[in-house]
Amino acid sequence: MAEFSTIDMIILCGYLLIILAVGIRASRSVKNLQDYSVGGRSYSAFFIFTTLSAAFLGGGFTMGLAEKVFTLGLAYVIALWGFSCKEMLTAWLIVPRMEPFKKAMSVGDIMGQLYGQNAKIFTGIAGALVCAGIAGAQFSAFGHVTHVLLGIPATTGILFGSVIVIFYSTLGGMRSVVINDTVHFCVLIVALPLVAIFGLYYVGGFDAVWSKIPPTHGNILTSLPPLALLGLFLSFFFGETLVPPYVQRLLIGKSLKETARGTFLSGFLSIPFFLIVGFIGVLALAIDPHINPNLALPFVIQMAMPIGLKGLAIVGIMAVLMSSADSFLNAAAVCATHDVLKPLRRSSSETVELRLTRWATFIMGAMAVIFSLRSESAIDALLYAYNFWTPFILVPLVAGILGYNASPRTFWVSSTAGICAMLSWQFFMTSVGNFDAAIAGIFFNCITFVVIRSFESNVRQKLSPQVEEA
Repeated sequence: MAEFSTIDMIILCGYLLIILAVGIRASRSVKNLQDYSVGGRSYSAFFIFTTLSAAFLGGGFTMGLAEKVFTLGLAYVIALWGFSCKEMLTAWLIVPRMEPFKKAMSVGDIMGQLYGQNAKIFTGIAGALVCAGIAGAQFSAFGHVTHVLLGIPATTGILFGSVIVIFYSTLGGMRSVVINDTVHFCVLIVALPLVAIFGLYYVGGFDAVWSKIPPTHGNILTSLPPLALLGLFLSFFFGETLVPPYVQRLLIGKSLKETARGTFLSGFLSIPFFLIVGFIGVLALAIDPHINPNLALPFVIQMAMPIGLKGLAIVGIMAVLMSSADSFLNAAAVCATHDVLKPLRRSSSETVELRLTRWATFIMGAMAVIFSLRSESAIDALLYAYNFWTPFILVPLVAGILGYNASPRTFWVSSTAGICAMLSWQFFMTSVGNFDAAIAGIFFNCITFVVIRSFESNVRQKLSPQVEEA
């Protein structure tokens, strides 16, 4: 096994120092919560593209994907293309309809505008939970990386990585996050393809790879049953749709045209990127089928990358994890303070609100660390975290943005239906393994929303002539 050299350590330490310095410098321009949450709404398509790409290319979509391809085959890449399709559809359908919400600073603001103050608070609680859970998945993956590549215990690695991310995220908010995400993106977009290239060279070429893995693993269409593949595709299509950090990135652009362009490019880029990461999982299987699947990606780095480039590859993996964690931590803090505490406190100065949000970032980071210590698989942790969002928020949010207005009653009834369906599926339908509980929640939420909205619309139409006669 290749060794971790002094050169690699210098590259790693230098990168971490750069990230901290950039975060501290960016924090100096943060004067209020608008700077902290949406960065002054001044970003071009390029920055939206880089920060959005860096936000979703986290531990679940890199280490988690490599793990699942190692175990189940390349068909899992198709499942993640559900996320890619979702991002491109968001650019086409959602972004052009964001004009009525241009003053919003969070997804809770949008829900409050659509369904009232209580809906905003409820959305804030759900957003804080889902974001803390997804950030925890990144910290968990960080522990696995440092354990395999640096020989550090996983718990120590989790604490080490989380301290850095929490520190610069707490100080600078969105301004620190966007600048650091751009740095992270530039590193990871070079590093991970290099891992695939050197891994392929280490195994001995494509023919050697296909000869060392089960035939089903190499077939992108047949290594998963069709229903299981469809269920996973839908889970990733809906799972992170309009979660708080992605909504924030729809609000930071200097124009809707810039936002739509950056969002579409991000979704388009993810298609070949997921394929590259999935292929690294295949390479790990070809090198040693007996390793822990969770460690497939760092294992290929350890075995195949030469001195110097190994340091770059490790930096790339850490960039992946930090960029996603910082985005979700920032969004979790904004949800907790702006969407929950501020409405409950009724009034507070901008200085107090900014201070509370920074404290919330720290607290959400601590929650994410606790979650990370209890999770084994980064991608399974993502699927679990989705249950705190999609079954009850997604349908009313998308419907409202698309112009299908409904009453607060419709929101509460449909959201309750989504929660009940999700919980019932988890407890009583565990034998049905093809579809996640969140998909069941989305389905019943949607049906209930449509029925209640139609019923209320019919009642209003019947009452209108009577009111006019009176």
